[in-house]
Amino acid sequence: MRLIEELANRHRESELALPIWFENRTLRLLDQLKLPFEEDIQSIASIEELGEAIRSMMIRGSGAIGLCGAYGVYLAAYQSKGDVEKIRQAGDLLKSTRPTAVNLMKTVDEMVATAVSAQGDVVETLEQKAVEIIERQLEFEYQLGKYGAELIEDGDTIMTHCHSGALGGAGYGGRALSVIRAAHEQGKNIHVFTCETRPYLQGARITAYELKKFGIPHTLITDNMSGFCMNTGKIDKIVVGSDRVSANGDLANKVGTYMHALAAKENGIPFYTATSSHTIDFDTPSGDAIEVEMRNADEVTQIKGVRIAPEGTSALYPSFDITPNKLISGIITEKGVITAPFEQNLGRLNEKVNV
Repeated sequence: MRLIEELANRHRESELALPIWFENRTLRLLDQLKLPFEEDIQSIASIEELGEAIRSMMIRGSGAIGLCGAYGVYLAAYQSKGDVEKIRQAGDLLKSTRPTAVNLMKTVDEMVATAVSAQGDVVETLEQKAVEIIERQLEFEYQLGKYGAELIEDGDTIMTHCHSGALGGAGYGGRALSVIRAAHEQGKNIHVFTCETRPYLQGARITAYELKKFGIPHTLITDNMSGFCMNTGKIDKIVVGSDRVSANGDLANKVGTYMHALAAKENGIPFYTATSSHTIDFDTPSGDAIEVEMRNADEVTQIKGVRIAPEGTSALYPSFDITPNKLISGIITEKGVITAPFEQNLGRLNEKVNV
């Protein structure tokens, strides 16, 4: 376990915000449900505990739960001393936790395939593969941040939705906040409007928390203020993250994204999604084929266990919605910014990725 623990130490020295890591042979994660007021570190002793942490949104964000695939499968290998069948079972459990985000599926499949084909010690092989995946995801964040920052002009006000940042990724800025952080580090004078994002309030609790840490000026708005802010000239650009992008460029992201994209189109405001090639699902032809995770109605009728609606009130909570590609100005990736026609240009990206 030396390699994967050394990786965490290097990342801390680089002042990255780690959502999950190994320390003293124990898997640890920052409980995102308790942010911004408490930075509570949880120890994860089993694959079942990790699965529950993902389901409960103790750890969330497409990049971070993708990394859970690497950490979780390695944990299963370490605890089972390389039993491939138990590794497969662990992978299946992890993939069942959040069906919409494709990063988790891909990472688990990559780890399990590595275990099956391992020529030497399975545990050591999976440790090396996990380190490779984590470093690769972090490099994606740096690169997509660089390309995305080219779209940001000095003086821009950028709106984002939900939390697509360091704690939802590998530690630099995740997806959307990699773009924003890179622009800020280039010395550009920017301001961020962050939507609070009901019902879990990730924008209010976590995006604002990270922007404060980065030293980036920001303003919190409720989700239903975005149209007003766009229509009155307060927003120059919109950058959101992604949980899955289909082969034709349709975007699955936190519910509410579609609403913001419609308002952006009406007001002539560029709307971008920041993602990585790992989040593009070339096996899914369009957004219509993406399974949208439906979560418990109690998450809408309660906030942190406190009821905000009358007893017996029914509620609906689709965790994501689908934004059609016609509303998207560009897809920011670690390979560059992809523009329409998306199916054709994403196809070229797929060719590059698979070379």
